[in-house]
Amino acid sequence: MHKVIIIGSGCAGLTAAIYTARADLKPVVLDGYEPGGQLALTTEVENFPGFPEGILGPELIERTRKQAQRFGAEFRSGAVTAVDLKVRPFRITAGKETYEAQSLIVAAGASARMLGIETERLLLGHGVSTCATCDGAFFRNREIVVVGGGDTAMEEATFLTKFASKVTLLHRRNEFRASKIMLERARENKKIVIKTPYVIQEVENVAKQSVESIKVLNLDTKKLETIPTEGVFVAIGHDPNTQVFKGQLEMDSAGYLITHDGPKTNVPGVFAAGDVQDHHFRQAITAAGSGCMAAISAERYLSANGH
Repeated sequence: MHKVIIIGSGCAGLTAAIYTARADLKPVVLDGYEPGGQLALTTEVENFPGFPEGILGPELIERTRKQAQRFGAEFRSGAVTAVDLKVRPFRITAGKETYEAQSLIVAAGASARMLGIETERLLLGHGVSTCATCDGAFFRNREIVVVGGGDTAMEEATFLTKFASKVTLLHRRNEFRASKIMLERARENKKIVIKTPYVIQEVENVAKQSVESIKVLNLDTKKLETIPTEGVFVAIGHDPNTQVFKGQLEMDSAGYLITHDGPKTNVPGVFAAGDVQDHHFRQAITAAGSGCMAAISAERYLSANGH
């Protein structure tokens, strides 16, 4: 029996672990599918307060994890495969273990959709990014590529023109899912060149651990082309890691958990923090803040219910 279990070990989950551990709630943190969250896949982080010279994403995660452990947080590996929130205490299954908890903080995050190319995966954090606001400043006066056809792609391409000398927007179809106003804004921007219908076949150069160019296929002509670029931003959406909560926690049409009064879900004693419920900001600092709110809310819930 545990007073609080935290699902997820990114910024939201680790911050919740620090606060609940300092409140002597002896939290157990289940690492999840992506230990460390999306920060574990990034290189330099320059916008997290307190690090004027910047800090590597994995280092920030490791330091926060040690901080939580210092106060007594316990970490267990493994992804959650089943939950039962209809019983008290709650039952959570991860790997071969089943845990019981009087309160639950869901900080399982959201996974960026990727193109599924091996070279893309190998260069993630080395010129390939899924977050323009996180990494845009690293590409000042450089030519970059944005992939996608929805509002997110248009918004990120437009944002990146603040830094890049040229933004090539690639989309696999001639039609766009983006709203008319966002598409027009991108088309009117002189720094943005839109190319359709193209798909990326390969990102180069893995050997140098940096992006130098991409090979793309024109789906109309079936011809291969090479586009020189120093960065590739994949903007084709995110998938919240909420599958195991379907039918138990209220979520929107995209699968993000719906919260009220801060981090509260529709089930008393269950709180959500970070990208699992935030598809607007997706920043390390906002995830950390919501993790703090979830922890304090869990502490108050347990106190009010005599735990």
